[in-house]
Amino acid sequence: MAGNSDDLRRWRALRRMRLTAVGLLFVMVLADVAARMGEARYPWLSYLRAFAEAAIVGGLADWFAVTALFRRPLGLPIPHTAIVPRNKERIGDAVGNFVANNFLSPDVLLPKVRSLDVGGRLSLWLSREGNARFAARRLIAAVPPLVSAMQDEPVRQMLRDAAAERLRQVAAAPLMSRILRILVAGGQHLALFDIGITAAREFVQGNQEQIYQAINEKSSWWVPEWIDSRLAKRIVAGILDTLSEMEQPLHPWRLQFQDSVEALIEALAHAPEAQARAEILKDEIIGHPEVQAYLESLWVETKRVLLEDLSTGNRIERALTGALSGLAGRLEEDVRLREVVNGWAARAVLHLLVPNRQRFGAFMAGVVRNWNTDTLVGKMELQFGRDLQYIRINGTLVGGLVGLLVHALSQVFG
Repeated sequence: MAGNSDDLRRWRALRRMRLTAVGLLFVMVLADVAARMGEARYPWLSYLRAFAEAAIVGGLADWFAVTALFRRPLGLPIPHTAIVPRNKERIGDAVGNFVANNFLSPDVLLPKVRSLDVGGRLSLWLSREGNARFAARRLIAAVPPLVSAMQDEPVRQMLRDAAAERLRQVAAAPLMSRILRILVAGGQHLALFDIGITAAREFVQGNQEQIYQAINEKSSWWVPEWIDSRLAKRIVAGILDTLSEMEQPLHPWRLQFQDSVEALIEALAHAPEAQARAEILKDEIIGHPEVQAYLESLWVETKRVLLEDLSTGNRIERALTGALSGLAGRLEEDVRLREVVNGWAARAVLHLLVPNRQRFGAFMAGVVRNWNTDTLVGKMELQFGRDLQYIRINGTLVGGLVGLLVHALSQVFG
């Protein structure tokens, strides 16, 4: 609407100037007629006639010149007229090249980008009330269509390979050593020992008949069955008693387990052989089909959670709004961070806009070439026509003054 209003204002100004130029030319015609009619009685009117005649010639000449820029005067096929319509492609190429070489060059763009202080402007804009939330909402609104448009299979494979590669870069032995050290510090390794005791007790108690049968089958044929049964029961009872004794804090086997864990921690931290075995174990775990399937499922689960959070709540919006508000504060206080942002902006211009400036120029030239000829003429006349009407007015007045001067000199020296 603003553009249409501006065009309407220009068109009205152009029409006023055209009427002024035509009116001035008409006044000169009337002055010439009046001077010719009264010159016999009033000889001094010859000066007015000379002025009017020369003004008419100057006004018509400049009307022809201005009109010839945009169309053929009176529709006549006069050579070198309708200059703009006949040179539309050259005009488009010239505009495109001019913009590309004079406005999009590094020497022009980079100083301008640096003077803008993008980091400072971003800080000021984000610090204004509502802007951080507005930016967060716009960013969030762009995420679901972008995520939904992505093909799952390539993303799954990329994340799987990236995660697997990242895991392979992690040294397994030092990590295992640190984990075990944390477990030992909290006494969790003994909890694991107790779990093992409980599992063993439940296994023995739940499989006593199978144990009795196995002992009988392994016993010699000449040993009576009742002896085998009593022996089997005593073995099972002994195992259960031993397991109960191992629950005591100072049981030798319990202490031995603790010493073994400490030794394993040291071996993982310093022994090359233990570290090599840990790496082999890590590679086997990463290569396991179940682990590979889990890594591939990361994208699907991440996508599901992300889309659900974006559609059902404001948690991400609040978090992003807070992050953007915090960024505004940091940009305001941290000069180095502002310089980093300004450097990003300069590099973006240098690597994105400057290498493609010829494409921008070609785009602009193509737009001009594709314009309808009447549209191009109308746009250019609307922009420059008012100033060109001054040429007609000046031509009328200057022509009249030259004619007056010539007539005066001829009267003096004639």
